[in-house]
Order: sequence, then C-alpha cells, then structure tokens
Amino acid sequence: MENRDKLKAVPIVDKPGGSAVLPSMENVLNGTYQPLARPIFIYINAAALKKPEIKEFVEYYNKHGENLAREVKYVPLPEIAYRTAWDHVQKGKKGTVFGGVAEVGVTIEELLKREAKL
Repeated sequence: MENRDKLKAVPIVDKPGGSAVLPSMENVLNGTYQPLARPIFIYINAAALKKPEIKEFVEYYNKHGENLAREVKYVPLPEIAYRTAWDHVQKGKKGTVFGGVAEVGVTIEELLKREAKL
C-alpha cells in the first residue's frame, strides 16, 4: 500500500455497540467497511450505446475493469459483477437497482440479485 507512512487506516464501527472494522480488501468486498467504501459503476445512455466506440468501451471496461481497478489501487468489483453488467448490456437491460436511495452495508452480490428499475 502506498503512503503508509503518511496515512493511518481508520477502523469504522458500523452499528452502535458493534466491533470496529479495519479497511481491507475482504472487508470492502463483504460490505462490512461502510460507509467509506462504495462501488463505482458506469451508467450508459441507451442511445449512446448504439455507437460502436461506446459499446467497445463498455465491453473493454467489463472485460478488463477488475485488473484496471487493481492497477490504480482500487478494490475491484467481484468478477461476477463485471460479467453480469456486460450480460445486462448485451440484453439491453436498463435502469438502476438503487432506486434513488443511498444504502449502506449492501454487498455487490445483493445488488446483483435485484431487478433494475427506471
């Protein structure tokens, strides 16, 4: 990890009386290091997706996103998230699973099980 001599890892207590959770790849992926960890998604305009260069970018992102995230020291989404996202693009699925509400402590796997809404 870069800048260990300049930064201090901050443990977070999610619920009153709960245990403090240190930042780690595992704790980010399992949803216990919240609310400081959150997924980064891309959203594609359906009309723009008809352009070959946009579709190529989205395909590249979903095929290489995990490695690219690690390269810049981000925690990548689970591999299944990239595959599911690309599957949704190919099937023309639209919408979001968030419904305009900020949620804390939700895992990527839980999000993937939801039906997207416009």
